[in-house]
Amino acid sequence: MSDVTDTHPTLSRPESFVVQEQPWGRLVWMVSGEIGNSEVLTVGRCYIEPGQANPRHYHPNCDEVLYVLRGTIEHTVGDDVFAMRAGDVVSIPQGSLHNARNVGDDVAEFVITFDTADRQAVGE
Repeated sequence: MSDVTDTHPTLSRPESFVVQEQPWGRLVWMVSGEIGNSEVLTVGRCYIEPGQANPRHYHPNCDEVLYVLRGTIEHTVGDDVFAMRAGDVVSIPQGSLHNARNVGDDVAEFVITFDTADRQAVGE
């Protein structure tokens, strides 16, 4: 006997994604408890327009991993500032105040992943 749970894979298509337009860009949620395709993760794509930044915020219930797909951003976590470009990853601990600023000429795009299906954000 193994401890493997009886779960089934879930295929999601773009028409099921949740899009949140923002003054600075947009968030596209692809996986979450709200969407119904995970009980343990939230996964999305974030797009930030040139010269724009998302508000400083923190997640009281989860860690975040941010992976840059394209563009150039400065990601501030606490007092640390990370210059990031395509291929870079930052791991943000639960409760850390952070935000991203697009310092490039093109739209910045990155994947964001959280270790809970019910991501919470304060200050967003």
